[in-house]
Amino acid sequence: VQLQASGGGLVQAGGSLRLSCAASGRTFSTYSMGWFRRAPGKQREFVAGISGVDGTTPVADPVKGRFTISRGNGKNTMYLQMNSLKPEDTAVYYCAASRGSYAPITENPYDFWGQGTQVTVSS
Repeated sequence: VQLQASGGGLVQAGGSLRLSCAASGRTFSTYSMGWFRRAPGKQREFVAGISGVDGTTPVADPVKGRFTISRGNGKNTMYLQMNSLKPEDTAVYYCAASRGSYAPITENPYDFWGQGTQVTVSS
């Protein structure tokens, strides 16, 4: 089982990036999935999630209105569209998958994690 995150990079403030997370090794269509991030010197925090049951998408307040989470048609791919990026969005972004019906906003319930992808936003 593997989750592969990609799409990070360096962008100026106000710019956009689209992160992808590709799942392989099993079918994740019924899994809930989420994005987390860890900024330098800080703990990893929830960014956004998507339910494997009804597609509901909890989003953390700092990114609400700017970030959008979605899944591909086959549901083994997840995306995070990040618009109006700010320097405080600089972090390593991780994708994760949970067997639960709804996307948890804490780390522990997630069963699988991908490696991170670095996002750097310059001012």
